Amino acid sequence: MSTPSQGPKGYWIVRGDVRDVEQYQAYVRANAAPFKEHGARFLVRGGSFENPEGSSRSRNVVIEFPSLEAARACWHSPGYQAAIALRKPVSEVDLVIIGGYEGPQPGEAG
Repeated sequence: MSTPSQGPKGYWIVRGDVRDVEQYQAYVRANAAPFKEHGARFLVRGGSFENPEGSSRSRNVVIEFPSLEAARACWHSPGYQAAIALRKPVSEVDLVIIGGYEGPQPGEAG
């Protein structure tokens, strides 16, 4: 497992369309080990949504990692790259790896 966070957490923001749900399950099974290894935790996994502006896809996912480094390492890991090979033929995704924010929030002094 990745080392504990020294700063803000890291996140994957994923929007996708799945063309073959049955075949997509092979990707889901394959991504479990690299996700566990890098400390991933699902915050959003599908579910109903509203798209009041811009474009959308049929599925939205937000995954939290202990750090931005862990989020990057997971995507680049051999295990996740093997999972991508299973996902690509049956889906299309937009994936952003981003660092979390630990600064002042609205209404707080900062």
